[in-house]
Amino acid sequence: MKADIELVRLVKSGDTQAFSELVRRHQKSLLRLCMKMFRDLDLAEDIVQESFIKSYEKIHLFEGRSSFKSWLFQIAVNTGKNRLRSMKRETVDLEKVSLSIDAEAEQDLAHQDIKKVLIEEVERLPERQRVALTLRVYEDLSFKEIAQIMNCPYDTAKANYRHGLMKIRDVFKENESMRTVFEDWDESRVPINRSNEVKT
Repeated sequence: MKADIELVRLVKSGDTQAFSELVRRHQKSLLRLCMKMFRDLDLAEDIVQESFIKSYEKIHLFEGRSSFKSWLFQIAVNTGKNRLRSMKRETVDLEKVSLSIDAEAEQDLAHQDIKKVLIEEVERLPERQRVALTLRVYEDLSFKEIAQIMNCPYDTAKANYRHGLMKIRDVFKENESMRTVFEDWDESRVPINRSNEVKT
């Protein structure tokens, strides 16, 4: 299977099938991100479609300094914000975001109560902490990629993620029945990701 960067080179040379493969690889994760951000299926699908169109039109501008996925996500985030501005909404109301738990992640949770509390606590996080946590945990992006998508310094992206993570950890540690799930946490571990290895 060709790497994304190889497919991008083919697209630049006029291979439309290569772009179709990029769409196939990333459309589900892109739609998932847009749904988490905007909580509206019609809007999310429109943004996904528009983002792929823009990425195709601007593919010559992609230099490979980041992954194609993070570049595409940045286009989607900006496209979504612009769409909402055109609807006379200044910013994305991320306080209404409802983050779902991936099927694989659910297997690592002790029971449904933990899932419910986790979703509720993530929804209570400040906007930028929530976006950073979403991109890190659900999309498995590095802090460098998150910083690019959020248009902020690397250290800011990392701080937003860790502050959000610590808030959720503290809530779980206060709950006697859930404390053991997070008793071994430290800053380098992700709570609902099976891998203990952290991307930077």
